[in-house]
Amino acid sequence: MTPAVGAAVLLAAVTHASWNAIAHKITDKLVGFTLIAGGGALIGFAMLPFVPVPEPAAWPYLIVSVVVHLVYYVLLMTSFRLGDFGQAYPLARGSAPLVVTVLAAVFAHEVPDGWAAAGILVSCAGLTGVALWGLRGGRPHWAAIGAALATGLSIAAYTVVDGLGVRASGSAMGYIAWLMALEGLAIPAYAVWRWRGRTVELLRPFATVGLLGAALSVAAYGLVLWAQTKAELAPIAALRESSIIVGAAIGAVFFKERFGTPRIVAAGLLVVGIGLMLRAG
Repeated sequence: MTPAVGAAVLLAAVTHASWNAIAHKITDKLVGFTLIAGGGALIGFAMLPFVPVPEPAAWPYLIVSVVVHLVYYVLLMTSFRLGDFGQAYPLARGSAPLVVTVLAAVFAHEVPDGWAAAGILVSCAGLTGVALWGLRGGRPHWAAIGAALATGLSIAAYTVVDGLGVRASGSAMGYIAWLMALEGLAIPAYAVWRWRGRTVELLRPFATVGLLGAALSVAAYGLVLWAQTKAELAPIAALRESSIIVGAAIGAVFFKERFGTPRIVAAGLLVVGIGLMLRAG
């Protein structure tokens, strides 16, 4: 992983945590995700005339990815509804990198070398620390924890599927445009059916912030997909989840959720892991 690729993934982490915070802030999760998914679809369709059509070999991955992303959105909405942002976001994101490492070794034949493996393990230790800190105090909310962990598995699944798909597509921009256009249709369609004529009324108060979240979502994943054409999947997945630290900071500043010394230590471990992964590149 080169410094340029690492910087792109870190920027993706910041934008990803930001759009997730926007989604959490909108109280009605269906409203939030309708705007974010629908806005992403609009951006995707707007890009289509200007980007290459993905190669035929990429389309099976695109179709599977659309389905997995829909499952991911449903699980993410559920975890945000049941748990605090500072708990749900770290658990969902922190549980993914090690699963990606295993899946990438099996399906992409990418076995990390010593430095990369050490970086992934150290980073995951930091991510786990943030996640566990989010669970301190009070009785664990097992439904929220289960939804967040299931979200993490869906993240790992679409990370590997899209990593293979974008490499087969011949164009990262073409792949992201078609992915956003296709995956963003189902949730708005369901919302329109459910609200029966009240769609504009319900969406209007949150339209600006929701569409900002959509733009951040497309930018975040576009950067990750480009990075997946330049480096192995597992280190990118681990580095991308530095968004957990950003998410924890957002939770502390905007949602008044405690950050605390353990999260600072976890952030330090994450920085060390990032350094090891970049050294591997």
